[in-house]
Amino acid sequence: MKNVLACLAIATACAAPAYAAPLSVDLANYRLTATYALPEVTASEASAVTWNWDTDTLFVIGDEGDYVIETDKQGNQLSQTRLFGFDDTEGLTYIGNGQFVIVEERLQNVYLFDYNAGGGIGRSFLQYASIGPETGNIGLEGISWDPLSGDFFLVKEKVPQAVYRASIDFASGNAQVTDLFAREHLFTHLFGTYDLAAVQVLSTVPALLDTPYQDQLLILSQETPLLMTVDLDGTVLSRFDLAAIGTDIEGLTIDGNGTIYLVGETPMLYVLTPVPEPAAYAMMLAGVGLIGFIRRRQSARHAA
Repeated sequence: MKNVLACLAIATACAAPAYAAPLSVDLANYRLTATYALPEVTASEASAVTWNWDTDTLFVIGDEGDYVIETDKQGNQLSQTRLFGFDDTEGLTYIGNGQFVIVEERLQNVYLFDYNAGGGIGRSFLQYASIGPETGNIGLEGISWDPLSGDFFLVKEKVPQAVYRASIDFASGNAQVTDLFAREHLFTHLFGTYDLAAVQVLSTVPALLDTPYQDQLLILSQETPLLMTVDLDGTVLSRFDLAAIGTDIEGLTIDGNGTIYLVGETPMLYVLTPVPEPAAYAMMLAGVGLIGFIRRRQSARHAA
């Protein structure tokens, strides 16, 4: 009987949804599975999206800095908060307990705020830190918080392209910023891309913790257009060509199941889902078959 129960436990695990616990984020195994229109309240362009693991919902911002909106994973609006005093909002990341950090591209400032559904947020009242000097429309484009280190990863669009790692104390307004990848000169294209539009750490995916993948990043280029997984040495590990989906994609996030959400300027929400690798798919089918065999055997025994 113990052997039967052991086999049943293994079979049940194999038959569980393959998407529930990805062991890696290999973009070669991802497919576009859904496209949804986002609410018009995001303004004319959706520039950033982040996953809130406390509510399992998405939060989207437009680059005109009018609203942050909460949506479900099909892009349906659940709530919103009004922004005041912002101008060029291009990045958004969730850091837990209802708090978010927002990026102003040209000012190259990051602001900490509490989301209050139906309320309003004034920029001049928020704690903030400077990541770099004021620049043109080539500044900070994306931000992602790493819950393991407490640091933030940010991308600068171009001239030069850059990936920053920052330790930020919002209470004092101090930020210690390091350039994550060395560049030969100011105009180097880091990954052969025309720009960098967004970044997402993978340490927010529970199944990737305590694996080498927890230190990897998702990095998005809008103008190329391309989605990449990258390690902290700057090595590109996998790629997903976005040209067939859209050339206006500016924001990305990933949820606890490894599903990737992208937002485009139109505004649209695109969903990329991991598909089972052949070996995993075979194991899943074998598990379903084994469960059926055990149940038939038990039924025959009871009938006898």
